Amino acid sequence: MSKFERQTLTVDGVKTVVHTAGQGEPLVFFHGAGTVDGFDFAERWTDRFRVIVPYHPGFGESDDDPSFTTMHDYVMHYLELFDMLRLDRFNLVGLSMGGYLAAKFASEHGHRVKKLTLIAPAGLIDPKNPMLDILAVPGEAVPGLLVSDFEVIKKKLPEKPDLDFMGDRYREATTVARLFWEHPGDPKFMRYLHRIKVPTQIIWGEEDKIIPAGQAETWRKFIPNADIQVYKGAGHLVHLERPEAVDAVARFMG
Repeated sequence: MSKFERQTLTVDGVKTVVHTAGQGEPLVFFHGAGTVDGFDFAERWTDRFRVIVPYHPGFGESDDDPSFTTMHDYVMHYLELFDMLRLDRFNLVGLSMGGYLAAKFASEHGHRVKKLTLIAPAGLIDPKNPMLDILAVPGEAVPGLLVSDFEVIKKKLPEKPDLDFMGDRYREATTVARLFWEHPGDPKFMRYLHRIKVPTQIIWGEEDKIIPAGQAETWRKFIPNADIQVYKGAGHLVHLERPEAVDAVARFMG
C-alpha cells in the first residue's frame, strides 16, 4: 500500500489503525474476516476518491477488544471513528464479513452512506445457499478456498510462514470465532435490510466456495433495486481475480 498513509487513532480506548490515500469523495472499505489478502487493489480507487481503509479491532494492525462480541459493537466503533475523522457522509464498500458490517451500518445509519457496495457479503441465513463453516476448515486449507486460481492468493502468502504470521492468523480466527461461533446467524439483521435505501451494488464471484453466489438473488429480495454483478472465473476474493470488478465499484460510486 505504497500510496497510503498510516494513522493510529484511539477509539473509545481501542487503538485503531487507518490507512488513507487519494483525493475526492470519501470511500471507506471494510475488510473481511482476514487480512492476509491485503488492500493493494484499493490503490485503483485513489485517483477518484479519498480511500479510507481501517483495520477492524481484533484484525491486522488494530488492537483487540474482547468485549466486542456482536457486529453491533463494530457499528458503534465505526460511528466513533467516523466522527473523529469528520466523515459525515461517504461511500461504503464491504467485503465478506465487512459486507455484513457495511450492510448493517447502512441499515441503521443510512443517512451517513451515499452509495453502498457489497462484495460477496456474509450475514444472510440462506438454507438453499449456505455459507461454508469456515471455522471448521483447517487453517492451511483456507487460502485455497478463497479463490478460483490459487496463484492469485499464493503471491500474498509467505513461502515459509513464521511464528508472527501464524500468530496473526490465529488472532484473527479467534476474533471471528468470538463473533460468529458464539452468535451464529442473526435473523434480526435480515429483518431490517429493507431500511437500506441508498443505491446498492452487489458483486460476487461465480465460483465462490465460501459464500455461494446463489445468495445474490436472496439479497435482491431484501434490497430489490440492487445492481448485482456476478463474475465468471472468480471465487470469494473476486476483486483480486477480476480487476474489472474493482473498476466497476469506482464507476458505480462515481
